[in-house]
Amino acid sequence: MNIIESVQHVQERIADACRRVGRKPDSVQLMAVSKTQPLSSIESAWNAGIRLFGENRVQEAAEKFTIFKEQHPEIKLHLIGALQRNKTSTALKLFDCVQSVDREPLIDKLGKTYASGTHPLPILLEFHTGEDSKIGFPTLDSLCRAAECALRYPSLVVRGLMTIAPYTDDKAQIRASFRSLVAARSSLTARFPACDWSCLSMGMSNDFEIAIEEGSSLVRVGTAIFGSR
Repeated sequence: MNIIESVQHVQERIADACRRVGRKPDSVQLMAVSKTQPLSSIESAWNAGIRLFGENRVQEAAEKFTIFKEQHPEIKLHLIGALQRNKTSTALKLFDCVQSVDREPLIDKLGKTYASGTHPLPILLEFHTGEDSKIGFPTLDSLCRAAECALRYPSLVVRGLMTIAPYTDDKAQIRASFRSLVAARSSLTARFPACDWSCLSMGMSNDFEIAIEEGSSLVRVGTAIFGSR
């Protein structure tokens, strides 16, 4: 399949997963993860209707999207990879949301650097729920402290949570990972009711249908759209 056909196929799979659990397909956002992909592939995904893209590396994203975003102002670009503090200023000029907020010093850096922004920067707090890399806040208590830290900065607005499930064929283990994120969201909503915890970014090419069944509102799909790198 070409990229346009792949996008259509992924959208059909999203709709099928939603129907299985009584959800509306438009309750799930589809992000095309375009890391390592050339601009021509990004343009194909755009022509297929994708308006939300995710990138892992700041410099690579800047090289591909700086002009593309100027030409397509309705595009949204999220950072989903680890952000080094010395690249914060560059990232804030390019990304519309940082999903991979995984430590309090980064929150401080984002809050202070973006203080002069015209509107608050949306962020997601990344929760470690079992992926091998062990990136993300490790406990609910650490997530709560991170939320408290973010609330100190008017330049930031928390929009929800993100996680990466273990890369495994064990569906029970994958579901447990996603259910941990849903449970964390419930606890945070009770403790911080004024915050918007509506976004649950979970699910990738190998597990996004399970993620939707467990409550994901945003799936990050790369290989199933662009093919193997």
